[in-house]
Amino acid sequence: MRTFRFTAWSVVVAAAVAGGAVTFAQVLGYDDTPMQPDGKWKIHDIKRPHPPVVTPGPFVTAPAPADAVVLVGPGSDLSQWQATTWPMADGVLSSGKGMLTSKASFGDIQLHVEFATPTKVIGDSQGRGNSGVYVAGVFEVQVLDSFENPTYADGQAAALYGQFPPLVNASRKPGEWQSYDIAFKAPRFDASGKLASPAIVTVLHNGVLVHNARAFWGPTQHRRIDPYAPSNASGPIRLQDHGNPVRYRNVWVREIKE
Repeated sequence: MRTFRFTAWSVVVAAAVAGGAVTFAQVLGYDDTPMQPDGKWKIHDIKRPHPPVVTPGPFVTAPAPADAVVLVGPGSDLSQWQATTWPMADGVLSSGKGMLTSKASFGDIQLHVEFATPTKVIGDSQGRGNSGVYVAGVFEVQVLDSFENPTYADGQAAALYGQFPPLVNASRKPGEWQSYDIAFKAPRFDASGKLASPAIVTVLHNGVLVHNARAFWGPTQHRRIDPYAPSNASGPIRLQDHGNPVRYRNVWVREIKE
């Protein structure tokens, strides 16, 4: 085995020769990004271990409760969203150009999202079924086809992007419907605008707990972590266009009142 390391966008290439055949495995990540606040790993660290794979149970949809705001559902239209090129037909939303942003802003919420990456696999790592679900407009739970598709650990499906990998990889096969259930507590700020408590999230991926009351270090970004700002106390739900086709259905949100 020989390993080649490049700065910035690092690629590990392993070649195994058996019976005259050569196979290659490629894993993408970074080795020149800043350290995360706890000093354990760099952002998108190529060396960070991948979560163990757990096969989820059978898919079970979650109909919207009576007090939920339905953003995508049977018979719904795009009236809950700002102007967009994302098409919707028969209650299924397909990714279009640009970020899809809800008209309403939310603080503490319960959010349910169902999504499916393409059945036909094209690309690998971050180029395969890439999208994202943003709460309060700036905190991303990554959407990706992470079924037998290695990438940097804090960028795989259900990762808090650029910050924390999921506890396990509970991804279904390409083309199958999957679900995120997200309980989000927005950050709090004191009268002077100083952070009093960070954003905290609990996430279930296909019914499997993957983040348990995890605190964000700040708004999520590629190759960096932004500082908190008082504007982060509430914001829209956003669905990311990353140039890959992804479908969404049965998206609803419930506001949580203290």
